[in-house]
Amino acid sequence: MQIQTVGILSPGDMGQAIAAVLNQHGLKTIAALDNRSERTRQLAAVANIKDVGSLKQLVIESDVVLSVLVPAAATEAAEEVAQAIGSVGKSILYVDANAIAPQKVRNIAQIIESKGGQFVDASIIGPPPRVPNRTRIYASGKQAIELQQLRDYGLDVRVIGDEIGQASGLKMCYAALTKGLTAIGTELLIAAHRLDLDQELWDEVSSSQPELAKILTRSLPSMTPKAHRWVGEMEEIAETFQALDLTERIFQGAADVYRLVKETSLGRETPEESDRDRPLPDIITTLSQEALKLNS
Repeated sequence: MQIQTVGILSPGDMGQAIAAVLNQHGLKTIAALDNRSERTRQLAAVANIKDVGSLKQLVIESDVVLSVLVPAAATEAAEEVAQAIGSVGKSILYVDANAIAPQKVRNIAQIIESKGGQFVDASIIGPPPRVPNRTRIYASGKQAIELQQLRDYGLDVRVIGDEIGQASGLKMCYAALTKGLTAIGTELLIAAHRLDLDQELWDEVSSSQPELAKILTRSLPSMTPKAHRWVGEMEEIAETFQALDLTERIFQGAADVYRLVKETSLGRETPEESDRDRPLPDIITTLSQEALKLNS
Protein backbone atom coordinates (compact mmCIF):
# COMPACT_ATOMS: atom_id res chain seq x y z
CA MET A 1 0.00 0.00 0.00
CA GLN A 2 1.26 3.45 -0.92
CA ILE A 3 0.40 6.04 1.73
CA GLN A 4 -0.78 9.29 0.16
CA THR A 5 -3.36 10.61 2.61
CA VAL A 6 -3.21 10.44 6.42
CA GLY A 7 -6.30 11.02 8.54
CA ILE A 8 -5.46 12.72 11.84
CA LEU A 9 -7.66 11.80 14.77
CA SER A 10 -7.38 14.36 16.24
CA PRO A 11 -5.40 17.52 15.44
CA GLY A 12 -4.61 18.57 19.01
CA ASP A 13 -1.15 19.69 20.11
CA MET A 14 0.56 16.42 19.11
CA GLY A 15 -1.68 15.49 16.18
CA GLN A 16 -1.40 18.81 14.41
CA ALA A 17 2.40 18.89 14.85
CA ILE A 18 2.66 15.43 13.24
CA ALA A 19 0.39 16.58 10.42
CA ALA A 20 2.47 19.71 9.88
CA VAL A 21 5.61 17.59 9.41
CA LEU A 22 3.85 15.26 6.95
CA ASN A 23 2.44 18.20 4.99
CA GLN A 24 5.83 19.88 4.80
CA HIS A 25 7.25 16.70 3.27
CA GLY A 26 4.53 16.26 0.67
CA LEU A 27 1.80 14.09 2.20
CA LYS A 28 -1.83 15.12 2.39
CA THR A 29 -3.43 15.20 5.86
CA ILE A 30 -7.13 15.40 6.66
CA ALA A 31 -9.34 15.53 9.75
CA ALA A 32 -13.01 15.14 10.63
CA LEU A 33 -13.81 18.42 12.37
CA ASP A 34 -17.59 18.22 12.63
CA ASN A 35 -18.54 19.23 16.19
CA ARG A 36 -14.92 19.93 17.15
CA SER A 37 -13.82 22.93 19.23
CA GLU A 38 -12.68 26.22 17.77
CA ARG A 39 -9.18 25.59 19.18
CA THR A 40 -8.97 22.25 17.35
CA ARG A 41 -10.13 23.90 14.13
CA GLN A 42 -7.50 26.62 14.50
CA LEU A 43 -4.74 24.09 15.16
CA ALA A 44 -5.81 22.15 12.07
CA ALA A 45 -5.80 25.30 9.95
CA VAL A 46 -2.30 26.27 11.10
CA ALA A 47 -1.03 22.81 10.10
CA ASN A 48 -2.84 22.93 6.71
CA ILE A 49 -4.99 19.93 7.58
CA LYS A 50 -8.01 19.63 5.30
CA ASP A 51 -11.38 19.35 7.05
CA VAL A 52 -13.47 16.57 5.52
CA GLY A 53 -16.30 16.90 8.04
CA SER A 54 -17.33 13.41 9.13
CA LEU A 55 -15.48 10.28 10.25
CA LYS A 56 -17.10 8.38 7.39
CA GLN A 57 -15.55 10.80 4.90
CA LEU A 58 -12.24 10.54 6.74
CA VAL A 59 -12.26 6.77 6.18
CA ILE A 60 -13.24 7.19 2.53
CA GLU A 61 -10.34 9.56 1.80
CA SER A 62 -7.59 8.14 4.07
CA ASP A 63 -5.02 5.44 3.48
CA VAL A 64 -4.02 5.60 7.14
CA VAL A 65 -5.88 6.93 10.17
CA LEU A 66 -3.58 8.02 12.98
CA SER A 67 -5.30 8.13 16.38
CA VAL A 68 -3.66 10.60 18.78
CA LEU A 69 -6.09 11.30 21.61
CA VAL A 70 -6.39 11.40 25.38
CA PRO A 71 -6.34 7.80 26.69
CA ALA A 72 -9.99 7.85 27.77
CA ALA A 73 -11.14 8.57 24.21
CA ALA A 74 -9.13 5.84 22.46
CA THR A 75 -11.67 3.00 22.56
CA GLU A 76 -14.72 5.08 21.63
CA ALA A 77 -12.84 6.66 18.72
CA ALA A 78 -11.82 3.23 17.43
CA GLU A 79 -15.41 1.99 17.67
CA GLU A 80 -16.63 4.96 15.62
CA VAL A 81 -13.95 4.46 12.97
CA ALA A 82 -14.65 0.72 12.88
CA GLN A 83 -18.31 1.44 12.24
CA ALA A 84 -17.30 3.75 9.39
CA ILE A 85 -14.96 1.09 7.96
CA GLY A 86 -17.81 -1.42 7.99
CA SER A 87 -20.19 1.06 6.38
CA VAL A 88 -17.77 2.10 3.64
CA GLY A 89 -16.30 -1.37 3.09
CA LYS A 90 -12.75 -0.05 2.86
CA SER A 91 -9.80 -1.71 4.60
CA ILE A 92 -7.72 1.22 5.83
CA LEU A 93 -4.75 1.05 8.19
CA TYR A 94 -5.67 2.24 11.69
CA VAL A 95 -2.74 3.30 13.85
CA ASP A 96 -3.44 3.69 17.56
CA ALA A 97 -0.72 6.01 18.89
CA ASN A 98 -2.40 6.71 22.22
CA ALA A 99 -0.79 6.28 25.64
CA ILE A 100 -2.79 3.23 26.68
CA ALA A 101 -2.14 -0.12 28.34
CA PRO A 102 -1.15 -3.07 26.13
CA GLN A 103 -4.27 -5.02 27.11
CA LYS A 104 -6.45 -2.11 25.99
CA VAL A 105 -4.67 -1.70 22.66
CA ARG A 106 -5.18 -5.40 21.92
CA ASN A 107 -8.93 -4.93 22.47
CA ILE A 108 -8.92 -1.95 20.13
CA ALA A 109 -7.12 -4.01 17.49
CA GLN A 110 -9.95 -6.56 17.63
CA ILE A 111 -12.53 -3.78 17.23
CA ILE A 112 -10.85 -2.47 14.06
CA GLU A 113 -10.04 -5.87 12.56
CA SER A 114 -13.55 -7.21 13.18
CA LYS A 115 -14.83 -4.66 10.63
CA GLY A 116 -12.15 -5.43 8.06
CA GLY A 117 -9.56 -2.78 8.98
CA GLN A 118 -5.85 -3.31 9.50
CA PHE A 119 -4.20 -2.32 12.76
CA VAL A 120 -0.86 -1.03 14.01
CA ASP A 121 0.06 -0.42 17.64
CA ALA A 122 2.17 2.74 18.00
CA SER A 123 3.58 4.93 20.72
CA ILE A 124 5.01 8.43 20.62
CA ILE A 125 8.00 9.25 22.80
CA GLY A 126 9.14 12.84 22.91
CA PRO A 127 7.49 16.24 22.37
CA PRO A 128 5.38 17.24 19.37
CA PRO A 129 7.81 16.89 16.43
CA ARG A 130 8.43 20.55 15.75
CA VAL A 131 12.19 20.05 16.15
CA PRO A 132 13.85 17.26 14.11
CA ASN A 133 15.32 14.21 15.85
CA ARG A 134 13.53 14.70 19.17
CA THR A 135 10.43 12.55 18.66
CA ARG A 136 10.24 8.81 18.02
CA ILE A 137 7.20 6.82 16.91
CA TYR A 138 7.56 3.15 17.83
CA ALA A 139 5.33 0.66 16.02
CA SER A 140 4.45 -3.01 16.38
CA GLY A 141 2.12 -5.46 14.69
CA LYS A 142 2.15 -7.43 11.48
CA GLN A 143 1.30 -4.30 9.44
CA ALA A 144 3.78 -2.04 11.23
CA ILE A 145 6.22 -2.13 8.35
CA GLU A 146 3.68 -0.13 6.30
CA LEU A 147 4.00 2.75 8.73
CA GLN A 148 7.71 3.01 8.02
CA GLN A 149 6.78 4.78 4.78
CA LEU A 150 6.33 7.89 6.95
CA ARG A 151 10.10 7.95 7.48
CA ASP A 152 10.24 9.39 3.97
CA TYR A 153 7.97 12.24 5.10
CA GLY A 154 9.83 13.55 8.14
CA LEU A 155 8.82 11.19 10.96
CA ASP A 156 11.16 8.90 12.91
CA VAL A 157 9.19 5.62 12.80
CA ARG A 158 10.81 2.56 14.38
CA VAL A 159 9.29 -0.94 14.11
CA ILE A 160 10.09 -2.99 17.22
CA GLY A 161 8.12 -6.19 16.67
CA ASP A 162 5.11 -7.87 15.11
CA GLU A 163 3.00 -8.19 18.27
CA ILE A 164 0.21 -5.77 19.14
CA GLY A 165 0.98 -4.34 22.59
CA GLN A 166 4.75 -4.08 22.27
CA ALA A 167 4.78 -0.42 21.23
CA SER A 168 2.23 0.55 23.87
CA GLY A 169 4.13 -1.42 26.52
CA LEU A 170 7.30 0.51 25.72
CA LYS A 171 5.41 3.80 26.11
CA MET A 172 3.96 2.73 29.45
CA CYS A 173 7.38 1.83 30.85
CA TYR A 174 9.07 4.96 29.53
CA ALA A 175 6.33 7.35 30.67
CA ALA A 176 6.30 5.66 34.08
CA LEU A 177 9.86 6.93 34.44
CA THR A 178 9.61 10.40 32.89
CA LYS A 179 6.12 11.53 33.86
CA GLY A 180 6.24 9.56 37.09
CA LEU A 181 9.40 11.45 38.02
CA THR A 182 7.75 14.77 37.13
CA ALA A 183 4.82 13.93 39.40
CA ILE A 184 7.14 13.05 42.30
CA GLY A 185 9.14 16.24 41.72
CA THR A 186 5.98 18.36 41.65
CA GLU A 187 4.70 16.97 44.93
CA LEU A 188 8.00 17.15 46.81
CA LEU A 189 8.59 20.75 45.70
CA ILE A 190 5.10 21.71 46.89
CA ALA A 191 5.85 19.97 50.19
CA ALA A 192 9.12 21.91 50.57
CA HIS A 193 7.26 25.16 49.83
CA ARG A 194 4.72 24.45 52.56
CA LEU A 195 7.55 23.63 54.97
CA ASP A 196 9.23 26.93 54.04
CA LEU A 197 12.24 25.01 52.77
CA ASP A 198 12.09 25.91 49.08
CA GLN A 199 15.54 27.40 48.77
CA GLU A 200 17.25 24.94 51.09
CA LEU A 201 15.91 21.95 49.18
CA TRP A 202 16.68 23.45 45.77
CA ASP A 203 20.24 24.34 46.82
CA GLU A 204 20.80 20.73 47.91
CA VAL A 205 19.25 19.22 44.78
CA SER A 206 21.23 21.58 42.55
CA SER A 207 24.43 20.66 44.36
CA SER A 208 24.07 16.91 44.82
CA GLN A 209 21.68 16.09 41.93
CA PRO A 210 22.42 18.69 39.21
CA GLU A 211 21.01 16.55 36.39
CA LEU A 212 17.77 16.04 38.31
CA ALA A 213 17.55 19.80 38.90
CA LYS A 214 17.85 20.36 35.14
CA ILE A 215 15.16 17.78 34.42
CA LEU A 216 12.70 19.35 36.86
CA THR A 217 13.46 22.87 35.62
CA ARG A 218 12.67 21.73 32.09
CA SER A 219 9.77 19.37 32.71
CA LEU A 220 7.54 21.19 35.19
CA PRO A 221 6.80 24.34 33.13
CA SER A 222 5.75 22.22 30.14
CA MET A 223 3.75 19.80 32.31
CA THR A 224 1.09 22.11 33.71
CA PRO A 225 -1.05 22.60 30.54
CA LYS A 226 -0.81 18.86 29.82
CA ALA A 227 -1.72 17.63 33.31
CA HIS A 228 -5.32 16.87 32.32
CA ARG A 229 -4.02 14.40 29.70
CA TRP A 230 -1.45 12.88 32.01
CA VAL A 231 -4.07 11.85 34.58
CA GLY A 232 -5.36 9.21 32.19
CA GLU A 233 -1.87 8.22 31.14
CA MET A 234 -0.87 7.49 34.73
CA GLU A 235 -4.04 5.44 35.16
CA GLU A 236 -3.16 3.42 32.04
CA ILE A 237 0.33 2.81 33.45
CA ALA A 238 -1.23 1.68 36.73
CA GLU A 239 -3.39 -0.84 34.83
CA THR A 240 -0.33 -2.04 32.90
CA PHE A 241 1.70 -2.66 36.04
CA GLN A 242 -1.23 -4.28 37.86
CA ALA A 243 -1.66 -6.74 34.98
CA LEU A 244 2.01 -7.66 35.45
CA ASP A 245 1.48 -8.37 39.18
CA LEU A 246 3.35 -5.20 40.13
CA THR A 247 2.03 -2.44 42.38
CA GLU A 248 -0.20 0.06 40.64
CA ARG A 249 -0.41 2.41 43.63
CA ILE A 250 2.67 4.47 42.68
CA PHE A 251 1.00 5.58 39.47
CA GLN A 252 -2.43 6.06 40.99
CA GLY A 253 -0.68 8.56 43.25
CA ALA A 254 0.96 10.21 40.24
CA ALA A 255 -2.49 10.49 38.66
CA ASP A 256 -3.67 12.26 41.83
CA VAL A 257 -0.84 14.80 41.49
CA TYR A 258 -1.83 15.59 37.90
CA ARG A 259 -5.50 15.66 38.85
CA LEU A 260 -4.64 18.38 41.37
CA VAL A 261 -2.59 20.37 38.85
CA LYS A 262 -5.29 20.30 36.16
CA GLU A 263 -7.73 22.09 38.49
CA THR A 264 -5.41 25.08 38.99
CA SER A 265 -5.14 28.16 36.81
CA LEU A 266 -1.92 26.79 35.31
CA GLY A 267 -3.58 23.48 34.52
CA ARG A 268 -6.45 25.22 32.77
CA GLU A 269 -4.12 26.95 30.31
CA THR A 270 -3.73 25.53 26.82
CA PRO A 271 -0.20 24.76 25.57
CA GLU A 272 -0.43 27.89 23.41
CA GLU A 273 -1.28 30.06 26.44
CA SER A 274 1.30 28.59 28.81
CA ASP A 275 4.46 30.57 29.54
CA ARG A 276 7.35 28.15 29.08
CA ASP A 277 9.70 30.72 30.68
CA ARG A 278 7.68 30.99 33.89
CA PRO A 279 10.14 30.53 36.79
CA LEU A 280 9.89 27.23 38.61
CA PRO A 281 9.44 28.84 42.06
CA ASP A 282 6.45 30.80 40.73
CA ILE A 283 4.90 27.58 39.38
CA ILE A 284 5.30 25.77 42.69
CA THR A 285 3.95 28.71 44.70
CA THR A 286 0.86 28.92 42.47
CA LEU A 287 0.21 25.17 42.59
CA SER A 288 0.67 25.04 46.36
CA GLN A 289 -1.61 27.99 47.10
CA GLU A 290 -4.36 27.06 44.65
CA ALA A 291 -4.34 23.41 45.71
CA LEU A 292 -4.88 24.44 49.32
CA LYS A 293 -7.91 26.49 48.28
CA LEU A 294 -9.28 23.58 46.27
CA ASN A 295 -8.92 21.24 49.24
CA SER A 296 -10.36 23.64 51.81
